[in-house]
Amino acid sequence: MSGPARRRFLRHPAQIVVLGFAAAIAVGTLLLLLPLSRSGPGGASVLEAFFTATSAVCVTGLVVVDTPTYWSGFGEAVVLGLIQVGGLGIMTLASLLGLLVSRRMGLQARLTAAAETKAVGLGDVRSVIKGVVVFTLLFEAITAVALTLRFWLGYDESLGRAVYLGVFHSVSAFNNAGFALWSDSLTRFVADPWICLPIAGAVISGGLGFPVILEVRRQLRRTARRRRSWSLHLKLTVVATAALLVLGTVFVTATEWNNPATLGALDTPGRLLAGFFQAVMPRTAGFNTLDYGRMEDGTLLGTIILMFIGGGSAGTAGGIKVTTFVILFFAVYAEVRGEPNVDAFDRRIDDRAVRQALTVVLLSIAAVVSATVVLIEITALSTEQVLFEAVSAFATVGLSTGVTADLPGAAQVILVGLMFLGRLGPITLVSALALRERQRLYELPEGRPIIG
Repeated sequence: MSGPARRRFLRHPAQIVVLGFAAAIAVGTLLLLLPLSRSGPGGASVLEAFFTATSAVCVTGLVVVDTPTYWSGFGEAVVLGLIQVGGLGIMTLASLLGLLVSRRMGLQARLTAAAETKAVGLGDVRSVIKGVVVFTLLFEAITAVALTLRFWLGYDESLGRAVYLGVFHSVSAFNNAGFALWSDSLTRFVADPWICLPIAGAVISGGLGFPVILEVRRQLRRTARRRRSWSLHLKLTVVATAALLVLGTVFVTATEWNNPATLGALDTPGRLLAGFFQAVMPRTAGFNTLDYGRMEDGTLLGTIILMFIGGGSAGTAGGIKVTTFVILFFAVYAEVRGEPNVDAFDRRIDDRAVRQALTVVLLSIAAVVSATVVLIEITALSTEQVLFEAVSAFATVGLSTGVTADLPGAAQVILVGLMFLGRLGPITLVSALALRERQRLYELPEGRPIIG
């Protein structure tokens, strides 16, 4: 590729974001390949290191080796660093470093950071980046303190160990990564609200998306007289998130209530807590306090749907995003009612936004279905198990029925591709669509094909 061609290729902000994440995965893989990273003799295999690094940078949480027993303290620290880098965003960190060093940002840097953080305008990119970092560290610190106190006072961990556990799981929770330092994830804490609720709160906060968090901050800083109404994006995200949490909790609790392998073994408060926790995690954090491999088929199907929807835009969650889902819901609602426009919360949704949402959903379905078909052909697993793994990888959730480590190498490579595509696909696609917008000076004659 010639110099001018290379410059044109790297000029697209989304392309730079993709290359940044790929570079972080490469560095993480090399670090995890070091013998120092493994607790046992020798080093990790290339696939084990590559899979783990991708899962951490893409804040997924799927694992092919047992995190607390396979990796050494250094290896766990590498995983933790990759989670933080992946959650904040490569270009967010690079832009922050540039601000700290030179106290300025060029147009290229602002374009690239805006593509990743969904900043509304180029003028507010610097404040958005600072806000993202500050609020990330603030939420992680609050969660870490709560977890540290519980581990120290409630489980007789030494203060140093409690701090380490608190920090690791707070970072993993806020970034929706789902990596845990117990082989059974968090199943031992299934009935402990002092562990489950702080982690669930961090997952929800990170899953709302940075634009929502920063707008809430701006709203709170205004006086009551000057306070503006919520933006459409904030309303869509908050309402959809609350609705999915309530419906998910009711659904999981109802379908698993009498299952002796899951909720049936708990008392009523424990069942409600576990049902809520399992409704939060598909938003896309891979923690679990129940064994998904022993859940009812209906629960797994509902979880697949929740995972595919995911969380808020421009945050640490994956999936197609709740705003995408809600926009299509209102589009269907408008069509059923015969309305000429798609309206939501007293605002008309732009036709281009509807088309972009439809594009993201259909391409996401195509990616998941294609991968599922291939995985079915190369494994001996059931369709349900394969679909669960594929959606979990693409939506960067990290939940599993316990089959990830037993998959053949080719299947694990496919999951790596799904994780990378799921983390960066929406950013790349929507940014590319926005930059390719153009005006046409003519219109073609209208045609009406038969639908249905």
